[in-house]
Amino acid sequence: MAFADPKEQLEVIRRGTEAIIPEEELLLKLEASRENDRPLKVKAGFDPTSADLHLGHGIILKKLRDFQALGHEVLFLIGDFTAYIGDPSGRSETRPSISKEEIIKNSRTYERQVFKVLDRKKTQVLSNSRWLSRLDPEEFLGLTSLVNVSRILDRDDFSKRYREGVSISLREFIYPLVQAYDSVQMRCDVELGGTDQTFNILLGRDFQRHYGQSPQVGVFLPILEGTDGVKKMSKSLGNYIGLDESPQDIYGKMMSISDDLMWRYYLLLSACNEKKIRKLRAGHPMDAKKALAREIVSWLQDSQDALEAERDFETKFSKRSFPEDAKEKVYVAGSRKIVDLVVQVSGSVSTKGEAKRLISQGGLVIDGEKYTDPNSEFPERAAFEVKIGKKEFLKVVIN
Repeated sequence: MAFADPKEQLEVIRRGTEAIIPEEELLLKLEASRENDRPLKVKAGFDPTSADLHLGHGIILKKLRDFQALGHEVLFLIGDFTAYIGDPSGRSETRPSISKEEIIKNSRTYERQVFKVLDRKKTQVLSNSRWLSRLDPEEFLGLTSLVNVSRILDRDDFSKRYREGVSISLREFIYPLVQAYDSVQMRCDVELGGTDQTFNILLGRDFQRHYGQSPQVGVFLPILEGTDGVKKMSKSLGNYIGLDESPQDIYGKMMSISDDLMWRYYLLLSACNEKKIRKLRAGHPMDAKKALAREIVSWLQDSQDALEAERDFETKFSKRSFPEDAKEKVYVAGSRKIVDLVVQVSGSVSTKGEAKRLISQGGLVIDGEKYTDPNSEFPERAAFEVKIGKKEFLKVVIN
């Protein structure tokens, strides 16, 4: 195929990334790829430690799809062997063991879910047990001789645990070695991962050099916060949006995120360009959030599912959020700022300071739309339904 200009390709790859190490080498690889008409081999590994992939994984999958659109080959690695060891990256304690049966079961779900995002025709699915389970003792000891203990302990997660006296098993020391050896076996040009994988991926460069290969380039993507907007998206924390969830659940969870987090999701997950995002920012946050929720559902399911999920959400939201016996309040028009409206009509909020805090935390909904900017204005309508906090429902009439 005819590859695009390498600098244009690099611009596509850069979007949403935290770092490319080293970027100048990636450009050289892209230039050689175009000159030799040879696609780059782009690796990303996922340990099947749970049954579901989620949008946190989706950031990496989306970037893999970008590489596919540019004409390159994706090597999707299922870490069925490394899952036994347990990735210590970003962990404050040793990861619990997982059974062989769970790993096999989870691996099958990964093989199915990954093609919600990736192009099946341009994806090679591999399992690292194919080569790691065949390592003889002499080969394994050879790997351990390539890294010294002080370098392993320099890792942020290990050094923190060591200082705090938290146990670190020898098994965890092995993990970065075998992940790096995966890159040798796969002869990959590029490896993608979250920023918590920096040590492992850069170690892969060293191993490839040792084995006489051209070292891979690391493309590092941000860690996606979960729906709580604070902690890393994780099934164990319950703040995740699964790739395999129903359209209704995906849409509803997307609508639950904060306005600030929404723009981060736009950057990392949306196909919208910067011009479109600026236009959305100029409008109402609720409209932007609905557009993002539709896009994500369309991406993982299809556009019809997205429309049905939106209708379902709006029906349930209106039924759930507003009781028929809500009190009627009259607002004497003066200021149209929502903070003044809340102070005047609310029976639970009495000061502007309280109102501003409540609004900033997402505690104000007017006619089904959440307002989070205390300085914004309420709609130019004669009457509307207002929800303040979790329990106060009012029908407000403008005088």
